Amino acid sequence: MPDKTNKGTTRNSRRKFIASGGAIAAGMCLGGPGIAKAAAVETLALNGGRKAVTASASGSTAWPLFGDAERKAVDAVVSSPGYGEIQALEKAWQEHFKPPYCKSHINGTSALTSALFALNLPPGSEILVPSLDPWFGILPMRFFGLVPVFVDNHPRTLNFDLEDAKKRLTKNTRAIEVVHLFGLPCDMEAICDFAKEKGLLVLEDCAHAHNASINGKFIGNWGQIGAFSCQGSKVLPAIEGGMGHYENREYYERAASFGHYECPGQFPRDSKYRKYSATGLGLKLRIHPMGAALARCQLKVLDQQTELEREQNHSLNSRLCQLPGISEQAPGPGVKRVYWRWNPLFIDPAKAGMSREAAVRALKAEGVAVGNLNYSVSHRDAVFNEPEWWHHPPVIPEQLPGLDEALRTGISLPRFTKPVPELIDQYVAAFEKVWAHRASLGKS
Repeated sequence: MPDKTNKGTTRNSRRKFIASGGAIAAGMCLGGPGIAKAAAVETLALNGGRKAVTASASGSTAWPLFGDAERKAVDAVVSSPGYGEIQALEKAWQEHFKPPYCKSHINGTSALTSALFALNLPPGSEILVPSLDPWFGILPMRFFGLVPVFVDNHPRTLNFDLEDAKKRLTKNTRAIEVVHLFGLPCDMEAICDFAKEKGLLVLEDCAHAHNASINGKFIGNWGQIGAFSCQGSKVLPAIEGGMGHYENREYYERAASFGHYECPGQFPRDSKYRKYSATGLGLKLRIHPMGAALARCQLKVLDQQTELEREQNHSLNSRLCQLPGISEQAPGPGVKRVYWRWNPLFIDPAKAGMSREAAVRALKAEGVAVGNLNYSVSHRDAVFNEPEWWHHPPVIPEQLPGLDEALRTGISLPRFTKPVPELIDQYVAAFEKVWAHRASLGKS
């Protein structure tokens, strides 16, 4: 089994990765005329040739990376049951991300549901939401009589398409909900400027984007509320857990009262929610102390881990994007992204000289773990198309060309969570080899 201990592992491994040349190799130009000549004469594995990828990928995408620190933290909760870890997590989170207010929740869905309650919008209010997004931040709108209005996704960022959203604005639009998909921040400056101009609130679904930032400002601190998931697959995993960022005291107290009956009695005496100290406002959404303990451990290594993954993906993507027709989910100016689940890329068939399907088939034969980009498209789910579940039914556009293009051209590569410079170099060699044969593949 691979070593999953945190202590010193990430820092030392990162040094080894850089020393090995993995990061330095990111500057190599391998596209267009620079495609290695040897690749052109090598027989494709698809046609019986040797695979380009022979390095072991075992453990390279392992997640979450729990080790001794996490075991000790959980054992401490078992030895001394109580809620102290919750307050400790919130304090550490506040110090790291510096939101005006924050509150932990049992999971990301409860953080999003509490956020919708905190916004206190009247029934019938429309919220602009991206179509390429799972249901977690959208379906709870039905509990409050809110109306999701599905918006297109940009075909090259996969994020909320502001220009399409502008066309869907009505007199009932009250808010925008954005998702920083796969860890790439949305264009929050433009979105917030538009929202301010139109008098709209902004809710950030940050489930994929812990530690991402724009011009040094963390994701989750741009809108009125930001909601994070700490589910086991997420960038900061705690098996289950969530966190909310709140722009002001009103949003914080309202969200905390909704799912934490123990909180109102702790609010200042002038709080209008203090009178609900015996009951809260209806739900119990407290994070489990063990989840809080795990999250606090992971927070300590978050900077190191996200930087390691950022460097590895840059080493890979900067070389692959030299090849004709390949582009990445590129960040804008001042953006410091993170990665969740996959490393998405796009293949333009016209520029690549072959279809995405032909490229994927050949790359798989070479040993690359690659597939067509496939992710949740909420407006196609049954629950959004059956009016019996809604006081006000969702608004679903007939056409979403950006989303269609993204799903037609997108591919997914692994998110490498440990240093694998040899594997990354072999991935590049595999792509080079396939691209050197793209003329013949284009005819298949």
